[in-house]
Amino acid sequence: MNPEDIFKRFVPELAVAYCVRLYTYFGFEFKIKKSRQTKLGDYRYSPQTKKHTITINNDLNRYAFLVTYLHEVAHLVTFDDHGRRAAPHGHEWKQNFKKVAQPVLTNEVFPESVLIALMNYFKNPKAASCSDPVLYNILRQFDRPSELIALSQIRNGEVFDFQGKHYLKLEKKRTRSVCQEVSSKRKFLISEIARVKKLNV
Repeated sequence: MNPEDIFKRFVPELAVAYCVRLYTYFGFEFKIKKSRQTKLGDYRYSPQTKKHTITINNDLNRYAFLVTYLHEVAHLVTFDDHGRRAAPHGHEWKQNFKKVAQPVLTNEVFPESVLIALMNYFKNPKAASCSDPVLYNILRQFDRPSELIALSQIRNGEVFDFQGKHYLKLEKKRTRSVCQEVSSKRKFLISEIARVKKLNV
């Protein structure tokens, strides 16, 4: 499948040509992955092969997929410019993320609610869109109906099901939360973007 056909499946129609241009210009390997509990996408550079690779989860809605794609392309641009000297989500990445996203920050590409949230987010981009609760919750409104929600939507003290086990959410620590498995009382760090089912107990 050629890149244009792939992007037609995953991003808003008016962003397809721009996404293809980025892919063609930077020449990275692009992979669509099954849903991962700890990340929406990632960027990697292999010193051995000299290849850049970007992966994005296949279960994201069109707007979340586009934001994640641009996030990862900004990592590539930052690596090209600064190598490993720049912090992963430092000032250089933030500037590149804003620059890479600018051409598609329009009402033609994003619904107004998403665009407003993105404009606020880009004042100081976080490491992941899920780190900004306003943006993350607005993006999630465009997901297909599901009983699963992000762990970030579970409050401290609430019980949830994650991969067939029951956990009590204790406290948030940056992008993960400390959660206690109900049966064993063992504590785990679980990503805030993990998809879980809230339990009424």
